[in-house]
Amino acid sequence: MPNPIEQILKKSSIPSEAEALPGRDTPIQVTGIHAVNGENFLREKNVHEGEVILGMGCFWGAERKLWNVPGVIVTSVGYAGGYTKNPTYEEVCTGQTGHSEVVQVIFDTRQINLDTILRTFWENHDPTQGMRQGNDIGSQYRSVIYTTKDSDLAIAEQSKDAFQKALIQNGHGMITTEIEPLKTYYLAEEYHQQYLHKNPNGYCGLNGTGVSCPIGLSV
Repeated sequence: MPNPIEQILKKSSIPSEAEALPGRDTPIQVTGIHAVNGENFLREKNVHEGEVILGMGCFWGAERKLWNVPGVIVTSVGYAGGYTKNPTYEEVCTGQTGHSEVVQVIFDTRQINLDTILRTFWENHDPTQGMRQGNDIGSQYRSVIYTTKDSDLAIAEQSKDAFQKALIQNGHGMITTEIEPLKTYYLAEEYHQQYLHKNPNGYCGLNGTGVSCPIGLSV
């Protein structure tokens, strides 16, 4: 019988590129149509649209929280931060792909800035928990921010510093959030896209620290 502690430790560590599952060359096929607002999340971005990739635990609840932010045009869920090409959900759940469950957020820069989106991110999960989020344990649930522009990377780092001060003032620990330039974003399977819209009573483990983030107070 597999040792439960060993399984948890394996899921909670990120494999090296050589150790990661190989994956496949064929991407997962999805319709690309957002089930809530009908927007196409496979299309090319317009000049007034920004993008950020966020991981804050199970991507079902995270996506619902983010698609409801005013100024967000469309969201999708997928996998990022690891090595396995075009991974499946089952593979990601083993902890052997290196990926985190993430939400791609496309937003209208004329209506909202990245700071405001990051405020929603910081306030709706606990970014101090390392390779877990609440009862969800594993590297796929780690807190991450992946950006597509150097300027956005700087904004993300500044927001982390601001929220870290607020957390310490309220008795919390150090932020473990991974902040890096985006390498590759792989879409998740169709049934995961806008999952809590399709399954309103589905699981959502999203839970913040109760600390307000002192950024994003104006657009």
